[in-house]
Amino acid sequence: MKAYHIATNLTWRTKYLLLLVLCACVIVWIKSHAKTSGPVLVPTSAEEHILKNRKEAQIDMEMDMEQQDEVDEEQIHEKNLCPETSPLLHGAMRLAFEPFLTLGQVEMENRGVMEGQYKPGECKARQSVAVLIPHRNREKHLLYLLKHLHPFLQRQQLHYAIYIIHQAGDAIFNRAKLLNVGYLEALKDYSWDCFIFHDVDLVPENDRNLYTCAQQPKHLVVGRNSTGYKLRYKGYFGGVSAMTKEQFSKVNGFPNTYWGWGGEDDDLRIRVQLQGMKIIRPPADVARYTMVFHKRDTGNEVNKDRMRLLGRTPQTWRQDGLNSCAYKTLSVERHTLYVNVTVDIGTPPTLRRS
Repeated sequence: MKAYHIATNLTWRTKYLLLLVLCACVIVWIKSHAKTSGPVLVPTSAEEHILKNRKEAQIDMEMDMEQQDEVDEEQIHEKNLCPETSPLLHGAMRLAFEPFLTLGQVEMENRGVMEGQYKPGECKARQSVAVLIPHRNREKHLLYLLKHLHPFLQRQQLHYAIYIIHQAGDAIFNRAKLLNVGYLEALKDYSWDCFIFHDVDLVPENDRNLYTCAQQPKHLVVGRNSTGYKLRYKGYFGGVSAMTKEQFSKVNGFPNTYWGWGGEDDDLRIRVQLQGMKIIRPPADVARYTMVFHKRDTGNEVNKDRMRLLGRTPQTWRQDGLNSCAYKTLSVERHTLYVNVTVDIGTPPTLRRS
C-alpha cells in the first residue's frame, strides 16, 4: 500500500511539472509566432532608397508648387497692369501761373513723389519714362513746369522721373549736349523705356497728350500759344519729343556741336530719317502747349553756324553724338521733385582755340 501511494504521489508531481513545461513551451511558441508573422523589417539600404524616392517626390511637388505660384504671380501681375487709357485723365485744362508760387507748395501737392520719381500705387505702369529738361537760369519757368507736369504725369499712371540737367558756367548754352548728358546719367539710375526731351518753358495743356513712346519717334508739340497753336513748320521736331532707348541709341543721340539757339532739333530729325524712321504726332487738338513768355537768354544767342552743321549731318552723325559726349559731372542732387545734375560740358571750339 505504501509503495502504491508513493507511485501515485510521484505521478501527480510529474504531471504538474509537465504542465508547467508545456505552458512555458506554449508561451515561447506564441512569442516566436508573433515575431515571424508580424511586419517584415526593411533592410537599411532599401529603407534609404525609399526615403530618397519620397524626398525626391516631395522636392518635385514643391518645385511644381513654386512654378505654379510664379505663374499665378505673373497672371496677377498682368491683371494689375495699368489700363491703356488711364481713367484719371481730365483732357484739356486751364493752366494757372501763380506769381507767388513756391517750391514747398508744389512739394505738398505731390506727396507721392520721392527724389523726382513716382510710381502709381493702384497698378503697374505700362512704361517707365525719364523726362529730361536742359536748364540754366530759368528757375521760375522750372517751378511752373513742375507744378503742372507732376500731376499731369501721375494722371497718366506712369512710372517716371524728372531730371534737370544744369549747365554750369557762363559759356554758350548747348541744349542738345545737355540732353545727351541727361540720357546717359538717367540710365545710371534705371533702364528707362522712354525718354522725353523737354524744354523748360513749355507746359502741356491736355493730359491726353501721352508722355509715352511708340514704335516710331514721337513729336508732342503740334501747337503752342505763341504760334496760334499751329505747327511751326513742316519738319519741326523741337520743344518736346519722345524716343525709346533703342531709337535714341540708333541715331547716336543729339549732336554735341550746336552751341546757342537753333538747329539741334532739325539735326535730330535728319538722323531719324536717315535710319528709316518716321516721326509721328498726336492730334492737333491734344498736342497743345502754353509757352511761358521770356526774353532770349544771355548766353543762348542764335547759332549762326546751324545751317552749315545741318548740311553735314549725313556725314557726321556717326561720330558726333552719344559716343562722343564728353562732360564732367559736378554734382547729382536728389531733390523731392527732381534730380538735379550739374555738369561742365566745356566750351565751343572757337573759344577753346582763343
